[in-house]
Amino acid sequence: MGRSVPEQDNIAMLMNDVQRMRQQLSSSNPILVTRDQISFAYKLAMETVASDISIRMPATCSICFNDDLEAEQMYSVPLCGHQFCVECVRRHIEVRLLEGSVPTCLHYQCESKLTLRSCDNLLTPKLKAIWEQRIEEELIPVPDRVYCPKPTCAGLMSKTELSTSTEEDEGSRSCCVKCGEPFCINCKVPWHSNLSCDDYKRLGLNPTTNDEKLKVLANQKMWRQCEKCKHMIELSKGCIHVTCRYHHHILITLSNPFEFDYVFA
Repeated sequence: MGRSVPEQDNIAMLMNDVQRMRQQLSSSNPILVTRDQISFAYKLAMETVASDISIRMPATCSICFNDDLEAEQMYSVPLCGHQFCVECVRRHIEVRLLEGSVPTCLHYQCESKLTLRSCDNLLTPKLKAIWEQRIEEELIPVPDRVYCPKPTCAGLMSKTELSTSTEEDEGSRSCCVKCGEPFCINCKVPWHSNLSCDDYKRLGLNPTTNDEKLKVLANQKMWRQCEKCKHMIELSKGCIHVTCRYHHHILITLSNPFEFDYVFA
């Protein structure tokens, strides 16, 4: 028995379609395939189409809820895969670095740390330098951290690092490894020549003109001075419990700007 006319027509149409596709290709080599091979090729093609569609679909940031973002406007955290828009990640990084910590994932309760390398294109030169310093700080235990008291330097060092350069005949005198300026490790101030630490602290009861100006300014700006690291602290907003660079927890009140009601080391 011969083939039915409709089936012959379908085969003819199929062969015409194949010929048209071959004409659009630079080269082709038709081969016979099994039904399983056809199914595999079809499945692979459908997965490719679905992937292409998902890439082109607008993304949504779970922080700002912008739901019309392109794929290149999203940032994926390398360690956990959580995704956020580039602008939210950039602002998050800046806030965390200025707070004194290494940026972590923005997702609630996710502790995956962001990497400097993956965020390099989001950082200004200033933020990149701050992040590099935060990485150095993470490598030094908090009790072992020492900062240069020179305002224009503030270089980070460790007590272990300074122990080799401390001059025994000068007591606590050492030099900043970054700017070279001498300072007192105990008092955390520029080196007080010909004065012991006790004598220097006693002289501190008789402040200089600059000290008086600092106290006036601190009263106006509502700054507080940490009893541990001696640095000024400003509470711009948020909780009255703050943490200094030495991780000392402080309760700020509206009392004397050079005193705290409670200090927890």
